Amino acid sequence: MPLDTQQRHAVMCLTQDNLTLSHFEQAQRLCAAGARWIQVRMKHAHEAERYATVCAIVALCRKHDALCIVNDRLDLAMAANAHGVHLGKEDGDWRSARSRIGPDMILGGTVNNESDARRAIDAGCLDYVGIGPWRFTATKKNLAPVLGPAGVATLIAQLDGLPAWAIGGVGVDDFPEVRAAGAAGAAVSAALHREGGIAENFQTLNAVWHQALKL
Repeated sequence: MPLDTQQRHAVMCLTQDNLTLSHFEQAQRLCAAGARWIQVRMKHAHEAERYATVCAIVALCRKHDALCIVNDRLDLAMAANAHGVHLGKEDGDWRSARSRIGPDMILGGTVNNESDARRAIDAGCLDYVGIGPWRFTATKKNLAPVLGPAGVATLIAQLDGLPAWAIGGVGVDDFPEVRAAGAAGAAVSAALHREGGIAENFQTLNAVWHQALKL
């Protein structure tokens, strides 16, 4: 599913476990604030709860003309009729996933190094990649070596134009450098929950990102 211009330049919002707000409440506030790309990153829940939550968020996103991507779980994304799935290096083969979901669902993958970048290009089936980590982040266990701006730019240059979202500790002050590195977008998680409400934080992040696009 080729990404349109608006999707290519959207702030990707990842939901988090262990917050006061449930995953659905996070998505609800983000959609109401204007978010158009939400990735459900739900690691700690019983299967029935996870399925019900993802189905509810998919319905919510469709109502708001937003994309809902499911992190890690191809089967769950398909069962919930999500817009797509994001698969890390340990979440299954990208080509196999594409054969299962067909051409219309969005398929994203994780790139942490040059080997991953080559594999992403060779697979020939991804719609986008998440490149990182930009810096250290506590929201990710078993964090890959930090790339920083230079490392992210180096990997993006190897992707033959495949859209890339910088991820991993990205904050609002990083957006000009993220854009300068060649990223199509920024993926944020912790930054959505710092000081103030999630809706207000998203609106600030979104406004600054669109300013960065003009640089």
